[in-house]
Amino acid sequence: MADSHFSAAPAAAHPDHHPMANPGYGKRSTPDQPPPTAYDFAPREAAVAGYLDRLPDGADISVKTLAKVLPYGQCALRTALQRLVSAGHLRRGREHLRGSDSARWVTRTWFSRTPREDAWWAEFTRGGVNEATPAPPRPPGPAASAPQQPTRSRAFILLAALGRTAPALSLSARDCTELEPLAAAWFERGATEQDILRALTSGLPVPVHSPAGLTRTRLLAKLPPDQPPPPTRPALRILECAKCGAPGLPEALPGGTCAPCQGKPRPHPPTLPPGEVRSHAARARAAATAPRPSPRPTKTPA
Repeated sequence: MADSHFSAAPAAAHPDHHPMANPGYGKRSTPDQPPPTAYDFAPREAAVAGYLDRLPDGADISVKTLAKVLPYGQCALRTALQRLVSAGHLRRGREHLRGSDSARWVTRTWFSRTPREDAWWAEFTRGGVNEATPAPPRPPGPAASAPQQPTRSRAFILLAALGRTAPALSLSARDCTELEPLAAAWFERGATEQDILRALTSGLPVPVHSPAGLTRTRLLAKLPPDQPPPPTRPALRILECAKCGAPGLPEALPGGTCAPCQGKPRPHPPTLPPGEVRSHAARARAAATAPRPSPRPTKTPA
């Protein structure tokens, strides 16, 4: 009877209305996944896993939040999530914020529609997985079929607001559209809004006869040199036991759980052979009993 409840997706909740977590927390999708199919998950966990798969990154997927939007209790959800961990779909841990100079670590819950082996999760933790692979597109839902208003680019917005900083350089909508690719080239080379404004507005002639012509000339003449992007460092990650939350290396968490939670003895660190221990002790005693050089006498002034 319990299996039949998990065989169909819950109808009471919709991913578009799911609560989002605090910035930096919540669900994170793993890269390099094929398009979704009807056979991605086992029947018992298909409802919960299918719902998680449709959620956007950053959604709050804690047990308490899921129990509010899904027709299952917290105990049933914990069991389902634990089985997703064992099947290789889910891992919990911590990650250092990329580009942050502080020692701030945030909680992560990584979800993969594709079941992953422990070796893959170990490579993912060390940054050995290509995370630039885009996620496969999903078929548009009812909300996506509605017409959307066109969004203006970062370059167009800067040019349209240029007259607020320098009234002599007020541009029309047609001028902004024609100059948009030139301003976008600045952003592609790492320039900021302040860099572009400084290059366009400093030392303006009086009067400005052609705002669009002067803006075009300065965008072309002062374009910064193309610099190669800095090498990206892999994110610092550490996994945690799905049951007790103890941190550990991926090799110490087979199936996402530590040895004590699996009913196994905790592995002890390797010990030195008795002969090497005696050798280290003999060297320490020799260093402790070695005569120390007497301090040099200091001369007293006459």
